[in-house]
Amino acid sequence: MKAVGFHDFGDPDVLRVLELPEPQAGPGEVRIRVHAAAVNPTDVLLRTGGHAVRMPDQRPPFVPGMDAAGVIDQLGPGADGRLAVGQRVLAMVLFTGPHGGAYAEQVVVPAASVVPAPDGFGFPAASTLLMNAMTARLALDALAIPPGGTVAVTGAAGAVGGYAVELAKADGLTVIADAAPHDIDRVRRFGADHIVERGRDVAARIRALAPDGVTGLVDGSMQTIEAVPAIADGGTLAELRGWPGPAERGVRVCPVMVTDGITDTEALNTLRHQAEDGTLTLHVADVLPATEAARAHRMVEAGGLRGRVVLDFS
Repeated sequence: MKAVGFHDFGDPDVLRVLELPEPQAGPGEVRIRVHAAAVNPTDVLLRTGGHAVRMPDQRPPFVPGMDAAGVIDQLGPGADGRLAVGQRVLAMVLFTGPHGGAYAEQVVVPAASVVPAPDGFGFPAASTLLMNAMTARLALDALAIPPGGTVAVTGAAGAVGGYAVELAKADGLTVIADAAPHDIDRVRRFGADHIVERGRDVAARIRALAPDGVTGLVDGSMQTIEAVPAIADGGTLAELRGWPGPAERGVRVCPVMVTDGITDTEALNTLRHQAEDGTLTLHVADVLPATEAARAHRMVEAGGLRGRVVLDFS
């Protein structure tokens, strides 16, 4: 099969089309003929060596990608009875695992990481759902704010931030979100109740709306210590890039690892249903041939995207 990967860490040009052995589904596993693979910032981190510490025994070539959409073409022994050959599905893929990531014509994943594709969406849009929405879900779960409470979301115009706003509203929370002037309408469409200007002083602007501070904050813009002053004493900060704190005033810092939800079938399926019913909106910035993976990575590194770039493996 063809895949896109690299042998040496480096700039986007290290990405190459590779010929790899066709993978086989083992016990409890599913093989998917991939049609679309979303490109996420964590894929860039893999390519530049940022995940090397998590894969000391893995040898190149490395294949990025954590989000795949396609059709099941093989079921391993004992695979989940809810899935069938020929079914349109989504999967979260662990690129540090033995089978590599989603940038491939075929991927093998645990059946628990696979759910039906949401009705009404093509493969490119569907491939943008699971990783980012699960990250937002885990962040909100870490905050554990009861309905009626208030949450703040930075980076609200981005993929994870937008899902965090939408999921928080579905949870019955009041949302204070940040946005640049050109993103205000976008963030308002996500359902934010209050919008403040993004930037270094975002905490002060959130405090202007919530003088005692918010109970919890999802740090989608990775502002870390700059975001802490927005949080009430004893509140919680959900961090998406691993920053562990510490923070003052008893503020609890919770690094969120999306891999904690990679085999949570029930949660993945709920996200699929929320895409179907319009709770979550899917956003594709561009669809590129898989052979243009280097260009896709450059686009992600340049920033400013509204939605995910998707690689077409169909």
